[in-house]
Parts: sequence; C-alpha cells; structure tokens
Amino acid sequence: MSGYLGLEGKRALVTGGTKGLGAAVVQALRDAGAHVVATARTVPETVVPGLHYIPADLMTADGCGAVAGQVLAHFGGIDVLVHVLGGSSAPAGGYAALSDEEWRREIDQNLMPAVRLDRALLPAMLARGTGVIIHVTSIQHQMPLPESTTAYAAAKAALSTYSKSLSKEVAPKGIRVVRVSPGWIETDAAVALAQRLAQEAGTDYEGGKKIIMNALGGIPLGRPAKPDEVADLIAFLASPRAAAITGTEYVIDGGTVPTA
Repeated sequence: MSGYLGLEGKRALVTGGTKGLGAAVVQALRDAGAHVVATARTVPETVVPGLHYIPADLMTADGCGAVAGQVLAHFGGIDVLVHVLGGSSAPAGGYAALSDEEWRREIDQNLMPAVRLDRALLPAMLARGTGVIIHVTSIQHQMPLPESTTAYAAAKAALSTYSKSLSKEVAPKGIRVVRVSPGWIETDAAVALAQRLAQEAGTDYEGGKKIIMNALGGIPLGRPAKPDEVADLIAFLASPRAAAITGTEYVIDGGTVPTA
C-alpha cells in the first residue's frame, strides 16, 4: 500500500495501539510509509522493530500529558492522530448497576483521552495548517444495549458529538476531523468472548459468534469485521486521498445498524 495513500513520512500517533484494532491501525499506517508512535498502558512483550512505544495510562490527565510531551519531543509535531483507545468494564444489570464511579470510568476511558490529547497536539497542527484527527466511536452510540452498554454507549455518543464540533472549529484552519464507527470487530478479546459464550451454551465457536450477532440484532453480512478491514478504512481517511472528507462518521459494521 506504500505510495498509494501518500502517507510516506507522515508522523502518526495511535492510542490503544498495541492490541486489536489499534495494532492493526499501527500496521496499516506503517505499511503506508508513516512513522508511527503507539501508546497503551503497557509495552507488549514482543515489540515491533522500528516502532516507537510510549507506555502511559491515558485515562489520567498526567498520562495524556506525558504522551503529548514525548510525541512532541520525538517528532516535533504530529500529522495524524488516531484515537482507538476505548472499551468498557461496566457491569451488566442496566442503569441501576452503574454507580458514579462506573460512569466516571467509562467517560475517562472513552472520551477524555481524546479531549486531552487533541488539546495538547492540535496547536502544532494549527501552526502548520494541516493535520488529521480520527476518533473511533462505536455503533453502540446509535444502538446501545440497555443491559450492558449504557454508560459505554453514552461516552461514545459524547465522543461523537465532541468530534463533530471540533471538526467545525478546525476544518477552516486546515485540520480534518473524522469519526469511524465500527460494529463488532473480531479481535482477540472478541474471540475470547465468543469462545466463553460458546462453552456456556454448549456449542462451538461459530455458535458463540451467532449468540453475539443475535444480541446485536443480527449482522446482515453474516460475520464481524476483521481488524484489518477497519484499519484500512482508517488509513484511507488519514491519507491525502481523503482530503475533502471531514466532520462525518463512517460506519463499518456489516450492516448491523438498520438504515432506510
């Protein structure tokens, strides 16, 4: 893909960049010729040669500040910022199971890292009059599961709204801001969940996948997305080939979200 996307030499930061979708995004950008920094809470045991890692807890203001400082020191600025970090540890049980602490954790994980890193790294982009920020949201903000994803979905909805507002503010100054909204992605964590559900239901892995797809209301494509498929979309949106795209959200979910 190197050469096709025009990302050679671009400086990119990917949050949540050591596992799942984040790792796939890092690889897609590197394949396209970008210089990539990956950040996550811990550096993986097997590091990728030539890839710069920054271990940090982005759920804290100090962690975000440390990453921004190291990126600016390492690169002198950034051309592409991809916010993949997200997730949920909230318990099932609907609204009543969500304490103030659970709500705070979902917001600290799914909204505030993007807000803080954008605030720290945008000034250098604005000074150059160019840059791309991509926020990974979720179809959950359109299709929340009341039993288990209320707080996560609300935090992703906040991220989506923030992203739209930011795009309107900085697009006239040369900065593109785009959202990517995945459905179910077949990451290692998703595979483990499907295997656990399959074991509990006395079925095989494919049966476990069907349990998850049924909970989502079905996936017309018949399968979850692969991390590489979502990463390829993100790499395209980060590239000069998407130079006229900003302020919008791209859903990549195999048709899960019903549309007219």
